Amino acid sequence: MSLALALIAAAVSIGAVHTCAPDHWMPFAALARAEGWSARRTAAITALCGLGHVSVSVLLGALALVFGRELFQAFGERLESVSGLLLIGFGAAYAVWGLRGPVSERMHRHAHAYGRAHVHFHHGHSHPHHPPAEKGVTPWTLFLLFSADPCVAVIPLMFASAPLGWSSTLAIVAAYEAATITTMVLLVLPARAAALTVRGVWADRYGDALAGGVVALVGLAVVSLGI
Repeated sequence: MSLALALIAAAVSIGAVHTCAPDHWMPFAALARAEGWSARRTAAITALCGLGHVSVSVLLGALALVFGRELFQAFGERLESVSGLLLIGFGAAYAVWGLRGPVSERMHRHAHAYGRAHVHFHHGHSHPHHPPAEKGVTPWTLFLLFSADPCVAVIPLMFASAPLGWSSTLAIVAAYEAATITTMVLLVLPARAAALTVRGVWADRYGDALAGGVVALVGLAVVSLGI
């Protein structure tokens, strides 16, 4: 087997294995249920975020080839180290946002009951509404989060392939990207299907808050385990 083929096989293996970490697919499955994404939309958003995740890694590798490996690999490792914190922050913020709906609903029921108990007053109490989420905010936030979380494992592969020429390097990078994105999609779709089996009034009412909690817990696991 030639060196190029061996490196392509290594790229596929590393890309697929590192994607098995829960932070690469579990947040998408949780948010897909909360946001009501179809399987196709979930796969598309996951693939887009995977593209950002790997492309930033490849960009760091290209810069390392030109300017030196140590600086840009260290920079990538620093970004990796804060990715879990970013997930925790995003998950916590999403959970707090998700609690606004149930809280607003309880306020509405209280106001309605108060109005019925005081019918002799003018019937003009307000009806608070839970404002709908702005379309596209969550997917693009996820894209930015995953773009800020490069995988530095691709950098040694690029250095090993550089003496073989740019065509071999591009083939290895393409294999790594394809393996990473494909594995993310293959893992997230059954996880989304499993999340949809969680039913009940509580799950529907607190679905957004639960999804945010799952994302935050995944971020906490990443930080605690160093994955």
